[in-house]
Amino acid sequence: MDRPLYRALTPHRVGRGNALCLHDTDPPETHDLAAARTKKAWPNSSNHLASATRPDDAAPTLNPFPLMKRVLFLITLIIRALPALHAADLRLGSPFADHMVLQRDKPVAVWGWADTGESVTISFGGQSKSTQAGPDGKWSLKLDILTASTESRALTASGKDGRKVEVKDVLVGEVWFGSGQSNMAMAVGGADHFEAEKAAANLPLIRYYSASSDPADKPQAEGKGLWQICTPESVRRFSAVLYFFGREIHREVGVPVGLITASAGATHIESWLSAEAQSSDPETKAEYDAQLKSWVGFDEAKFRSDYEKKLAAWKLAAEQGKAADKDKPGDPGRLIAHIRSKGGPAGLYNGRVVNLAPFTLRGILWYQGESNAGNPGIYHKQLSQLVTSWRSLWNDELPFAWVQLPNFNSPGEGWPRMREAMLKTLALPKTGMAITIDIGDAKNIHPTNKQEVGRRLSLWALGTVYDKNVPAISGPLPAVSSVSGNTITVTFKHANGGLKTMDGGPVQGFQIAGADQQWKPATVRIDGDKVLVSSPDIAAPVAVRYAWADNPTCNLCNAANLPATPFRTDDRPASAEKK
Repeated sequence: MDRPLYRALTPHRVGRGNALCLHDTDPPETHDLAAARTKKAWPNSSNHLASATRPDDAAPTLNPFPLMKRVLFLITLIIRALPALHAADLRLGSPFADHMVLQRDKPVAVWGWADTGESVTISFGGQSKSTQAGPDGKWSLKLDILTASTESRALTASGKDGRKVEVKDVLVGEVWFGSGQSNMAMAVGGADHFEAEKAAANLPLIRYYSASSDPADKPQAEGKGLWQICTPESVRRFSAVLYFFGREIHREVGVPVGLITASAGATHIESWLSAEAQSSDPETKAEYDAQLKSWVGFDEAKFRSDYEKKLAAWKLAAEQGKAADKDKPGDPGRLIAHIRSKGGPAGLYNGRVVNLAPFTLRGILWYQGESNAGNPGIYHKQLSQLVTSWRSLWNDELPFAWVQLPNFNSPGEGWPRMREAMLKTLALPKTGMAITIDIGDAKNIHPTNKQEVGRRLSLWALGTVYDKNVPAISGPLPAVSSVSGNTITVTFKHANGGLKTMDGGPVQGFQIAGADQQWKPATVRIDGDKVLVSSPDIAAPVAVRYAWADNPTCNLCNAANLPATPFRTDDRPASAEKK
């Protein structure tokens, strides 16, 4: 932005008289009017207010007319400068930056800030749309529907007095937003076969934006982030799940793809939900209030003191051969920094999500839940709140899919119940779920086969959002069950050519129970899109369940080799909702 020709002017007094000196950034003594530092002699020049020599106790003799002219000149400059002193930069919202991708086939939202009442014009692809900034300086408008384009073009924002902002190398295609915790944040560099993936990543029509704003206690209007072109050098840092998903969309749909991510490791869903959404239900509000209290009351000094006690206890145990290096308490400085980086409940929503909206999207992907496995009883409500509140934030019923938690050694029912909560949330319209019960890692909470996770999400998107002919959009999902004699029959959706087992052997993973809720291994027979479940030990069954464990042995799938979801047909309360 061009700087104004004038500079801020500040009056200050010289000596004991009423003479005014006008200065910009220099101290008063550097100006001619203040050069008489001795009180004995005043400069004798027509460029000064007065010229005289006087004793120390004498007041200067001033000509009032030059003084009045200078005062009037000062007032005029100040009046003219007032708008500039309060002028706002003409700027765009943070996602609008070089190398971005705009969404095709939908009106495209563009927003930013300018002076109050300033007329702003957005030009792109032969369109020009204008609007005025409101009292808070915010302006927004929508471009008409754009068609997909691989042409590198500029988007410009123009304001008053020739002010202009230009965003270069803009493409038009499909834009998806991915969020969650560490398994969404996990980069391509940590996924399987990185060297091969790196070599194949010369895909300049895929662009990646990583939101990097800090968490905040209140919603922040502006964020931070950077668009990158997909190259073998840059892909290492891309979210692996999001990249492998986007690569499939790019291949199959044949248009540029923009991938936006906002994710952070070890975060609870409460970090990504607005305070208003969490306060809409008594159960989720109670959890929000508890986490807020813990966040506000976090005592760093006590945390460090507790660490010293734990460290001393570990050292004593280690000396006695009762503790290993892996049991050593973590560095408190790093742990405190990690806690601060996540913020309190709603912190990442306020700092990293709210300022991405309403950037026009095709849909949203979510991979999170590990951190909430200690309290699975309310996750269905929380995930439902996430879907509905984010759709409300964007003012668009966006397609929304998530990754069901994979197999992993985590004793208790936390992980099975989290998977169930995710399954139940599919009742919301335009939602989908990638089932990953077969591609986790029992010993690693960050499984490295992110290629298949991205592919399964893409099958859902290609089949439902893009109306492509795909083998299946999901693994088998239970639709209805019925009891007949000693057999329970479960009918599945998304059998897609009929149910089968992945290894060709007998069905594994089913259990059956009577009214006493004593679960027994079941015998299973497949009949098209149905399974018939029974046990010689259960004469009058009431419920079945499948893959109901943290790291289950299971093998049911459809003809597309997509695994069936873990599920149960009863709704008994958990033995312990929290660990």
